Amino acid sequence: MYKLAFYNFIRSRSVWIALVLFFAAGMVSILIGRQFLLKQEAAIQSVTRSQQEHIGRNVKYIKNEFGLLMYYLKFAYINKPAPIAALAIGQQDVNSNIQALTVRGLEAQRYDTDLYNPYNLMTGNFDLSFVITCLFPLLIIAFNFNVLSREKEGGTWPLVKMQSLQPMKFILQKLSIRCIVVSALLLSLLILAKLIVGIPVNAAFGAYAIVAFLYVLVWFAISFLLIVLHKSTSVNALLLLSAWVLLCLLVPGLINNYVTARYAVPEAYSTLIKQRDGYHTKWDKDKDSTLQAFFHEYPEYRNYVWNKPSFNYLWFYAMQHMGDAEAREHSRAMHQQLRQRSRVSATAGLFFPATHAQLQFANIAQTGMPQHLQYLDSTVHFHERLRRYFYPKIFGDSAVDSEHWAQHVPVYFHAACNVQWIQLVLPLLFTGIVLFGAGVVLFKRNPA
Repeated sequence: MYKLAFYNFIRSRSVWIALVLFFAAGMVSILIGRQFLLKQEAAIQSVTRSQQEHIGRNVKYIKNEFGLLMYYLKFAYINKPAPIAALAIGQQDVNSNIQALTVRGLEAQRYDTDLYNPYNLMTGNFDLSFVITCLFPLLIIAFNFNVLSREKEGGTWPLVKMQSLQPMKFILQKLSIRCIVVSALLLSLLILAKLIVGIPVNAAFGAYAIVAFLYVLVWFAISFLLIVLHKSTSVNALLLLSAWVLLCLLVPGLINNYVTARYAVPEAYSTLIKQRDGYHTKWDKDKDSTLQAFFHEYPEYRNYVWNKPSFNYLWFYAMQHMGDAEAREHSRAMHQQLRQRSRVSATAGLFFPATHAQLQFANIAQTGMPQHLQYLDSTVHFHERLRRYFYPKIFGDSAVDSEHWAQHVPVYFHAACNVQWIQLVLPLLFTGIVLFGAGVVLFKRNPA
């Protein structure tokens, strides 16, 4: 009986049309993700190649002043996306993952990014995570909205109840057939993504697949809960589409608007102003006060004395750093607000499956805001290492030719990828169990 029902379902032309359409959408999303990775890889190779050319060109023309040379030299710090980022691009296409930093003030540099078409920013990315979170529910709705109402409207439901001692089992069998078909489609897309993009089978890929399958099961639980209300086919379709609009469109938009308004970041502007004022006002201040403030933070440079009558690079780079120091508190406050946004969004996502799945996909792929903030924080340490390496050479006015410039190649940021399995799985699993349990209770109360 079950095998016959399965064959009857997959023999439907409309089912195959839907499967082919969604398979094509999934393939397009995978290819878009692959193109994103290729674009990032090309940019990284270009930066790696151009850094040595950039250093060589400047060293050729500035041979006598190490301080002047370091004003221009830039050193790349790269956040290379993992292959799984092709499945969940997140915010990595708008947040710069390549920082070209000088040893001058950091705060004026680390928020630089590329210019993008604002229409692309509005529409977002058509990646596999979008297909799963927003389009797969529509396929599930199309398969399930008339599972029960079709039997009732066709007059076969009384016969089913007479022949079956457990009519709910009949409904669950029909849902399981559809779940197997949708899961097979999802599995085929994940396998193709692994082969096309070259994603390693590791904890991150496993976590991505688990979230995707649990999310599909949650939508089957939602469908089961609504169809056992014994409404007509048109009402079931309306209820399920309303649930899709609510969970996939309205709630994520409301959460985003709330956290943006509740945790505003005026520090983004004040950080820029403080850094620029902290730097520019020191041109009119006594040099000794600037140097003493700098030596208070870096006493190891107190013994350097600039004796040349030309430009004082010791004071100049001290002035650059003190501009950063004056903006430090505002920068920390801004990052704290952005982290608070991420925490509130994650908390809200515990109650809304689509939001939770989207956030977890981005976290697994390391393309979300928390990972970008980790990268920005690490630029502080990278910039600190640069300054501590070059400051003695600048302040001591070392010979430019004495430096081994070929060793200065781009440095890569490596984010820690720790999958929080309980936080990842429990919200979706709990939501699915609650919705399914509620559907069972409703059906037992009103099996007609």
